[in-house]
Amino acid sequence: MGGSQDSGERKSDIGFLSVGELGSRYRNGSLSPVDVVAAALERIEALEPSLNAVAHVMRSAALEQATRAAADLRSGRDLGPLHGIPVAIKDLIEVRDAPTGFGSRVRSPVVAADDAELVRRLREAGAILVCKTNLLEYAYGIAHPDVGQTNNPHDTGRTSGGSSGGSAAVVAAGIVPLAVGTDTGGSIRIPASYCGIVGLKPTFGLVSVDGVFPLSQTLDHAGPLARTVADAAILLEYLSGKPFRLSSPSLEGVRIGVLSYHADSRELTAAVAENLRQTITTLKAHGAIIKTVDIPLLASANSELRKIIKPEASLIHRELYAENPAGYAPRTRSQVEAGFGVSAVDYLQAQDFRLQLREAVEAQFADVDVLLSPSVPFPAPIEDPEFTEDGEEGEMLSSGFANMTGQPSISLPCGTDGHLPLGLQLTAGFGDDGKLLQIALGVEAALAAHRRPAV
Repeated sequence: MGGSQDSGERKSDIGFLSVGELGSRYRNGSLSPVDVVAAALERIEALEPSLNAVAHVMRSAALEQATRAAADLRSGRDLGPLHGIPVAIKDLIEVRDAPTGFGSRVRSPVVAADDAELVRRLREAGAILVCKTNLLEYAYGIAHPDVGQTNNPHDTGRTSGGSSGGSAAVVAAGIVPLAVGTDTGGSIRIPASYCGIVGLKPTFGLVSVDGVFPLSQTLDHAGPLARTVADAAILLEYLSGKPFRLSSPSLEGVRIGVLSYHADSRELTAAVAENLRQTITTLKAHGAIIKTVDIPLLASANSELRKIIKPEASLIHRELYAENPAGYAPRTRSQVEAGFGVSAVDYLQAQDFRLQLREAVEAQFADVDVLLSPSVPFPAPIEDPEFTEDGEEGEMLSSGFANMTGQPSISLPCGTDGHLPLGLQLTAGFGDDGKLLQIALGVEAALAAHRRPAV
């Protein structure tokens, strides 16, 4: 359609090009945004419904945007690295003239009158909005049975994770290079780990959530999912309006604190524990200084998080629940109902704990540059685990604390268990998103060098 695609190039290959590679080829004329969007649309048709990652395809609008971007770039009007780049948006974020369904049946999808602030920023940067992605119901409970679970591109018999599973799956499957998700207890980083991609929860408040349906005002974040750290940094720059320019990757002298509560957990599978040991050895070999960090308050982080998320979510859902309680999936409804029973004292104590935890974690950055954990204690399960685990941390083992503290936290792919991807989580000080991305770039390069065969 664009007339510039190399004759021998498969459209499936186009879907796995990085933002930088796409931009270079747009500007040398060997590829057009029209080619790339057409390939994305064809890949959606080929992979759906087996992935069940896509809630709504904005076909006509995407092709129109692609045609305009191609013309702009030919004429010399260049809006920057996102110009002509396809992006997917989680289906609780408003996109003008597209329906928002929230992964629910409480209400019928409503066509948004305006863009969310983060979507407006993407449009201004010339990004092309291709599709809305499936999610756990209202980013909270479970996949609604009428919507179904989003499946993992590495094994469609397993989940891609929640709640931003659709956004993770479309990136991992080569449909789009970038997607936006939300994260209240790990909902960007957990799917990123399961799907073998990069997922970043930025510092609290860095990316606007105006026009994003809330789950918990205290804990909600929006952020990028991408296949590389560099691509995640580009997307974060435009989502936040702040520059994140990365230099050459290096871990020489970088101080990495391994969180003992996460690294020594009995919930880690043998493969995750061994992968973590090998990863730490690799990082040492590339110049990193490894320390063990013990923060006792981490043992209570997720239980206290639940005392915040439950009542805040129930307050948000009060009118929806009164209007149509039967529209929720049963497990989501039970969580909304449970939140009405959390006492004000418990909620306020949890908020006080949140501030204590932030101080305790932030104090560690006097001695280390980042904190390291396995992203999730196991690879992708068959189904999304229960939100509340009885006596266990579950998939939120490592992720929930950074929602409580608001500090930036990123999941990187770091190998497999022989079949499924595994993830490594890095967390930095409050507001140190650029530092986190730079170190993550070094970790990514070190892991890639370790995997590269000797010549």
